Amino acid sequence: MIPRTFPPAPGWSPDGRRIKAELDYSRGPEKTWVYGGLRVRDGQQVTMTATSRNSVFYQQFLQKLEEANPAGDIYVITDNLSSHNSLSTRTWLEDRPRIKHVFIPVGACWLNLQEA
Repeated sequence: MIPRTFPPAPGWSPDGRRIKAELDYSRGPEKTWVYGGLRVRDGQQVTMTATSRNSVFYQQFLQKLEEANPAGDIYVITDNLSSHNSLSTRTWLEDRPRIKHVFIPVGACWLNLQEA
């Protein structure tokens, strides 16, 4: 191996390894979940925070989407989280035929823009 004759790029250690940041990840009660929707046509956004990621809060978010879009069909592109397809959510959606789910295929997380 030829020794390095120039300084490493920012974010790399002197021996050529990527510097890693400590992860601070937990699911404690201090966490806040954020729901978000974007109307592509004009850039209008709808956001909502929740203390939990469950069917009740997801339905509240869908209600906010419905209120922000009083006319026309609403297409919600989403992942396969259980609260998005629970019996409770499916029953709730039966009375709201304007809201249509489009699920990202299982195993295709790169299609979910929130994963990045």
